[in-house]
Amino acid sequence: MSTIPLTEVGAEKLRIELQEMKTVQRPAVIAAIAEARSHGDLSENAEYDAAKEKQGFVEGRISELENMLSNAQIINPAQLDADGACVFGATIDLEDVDNDKIVTYQIVGDDEADIKQGKISVSSPISRALIGKYQGDIVEVIAPGGTREYEILNVKYI
Repeated sequence: MSTIPLTEVGAEKLRIELQEMKTVQRPAVIAAIAEARSHGDLSENAEYDAAKEKQGFVEGRISELENMLSNAQIINPAQLDADGACVFGATIDLEDVDNDKIVTYQIVGDDEADIKQGKISVSSPISRALIGKYQGDIVEVIAPGGTREYEILNVKYI
């Protein structure tokens, strides 16, 4: 399997989620299964079925998180030396050429992307258009809503 790029912040969030799954969710599911078993006949026990389903989800998520973290390439944007280029982990101020609206995005891994927090996936159309560009460049983004042009106002590594 190939490496998964993650920022330090994204990796820490995954570690916290993994710890919570192992120390809180897993024991809670085990207790729920034990409680459901104490009610007798398992063939007609909806609580038991629900607890087993939840156990499958929890164990699957634990496995997924462990896999992501073991294959992660953790990048600290503050330690990047990219000479002002838009790269993974960079925080970029953009101005929409058509309406002069200014937005700020950080290019992050697929699993930590959250547009509401200004974090866009490295595989998104806008990230692909920005990678390798510099402050002052105009980029054309082909997105599902049509083609947009942005001017790169600033590139930061924070």
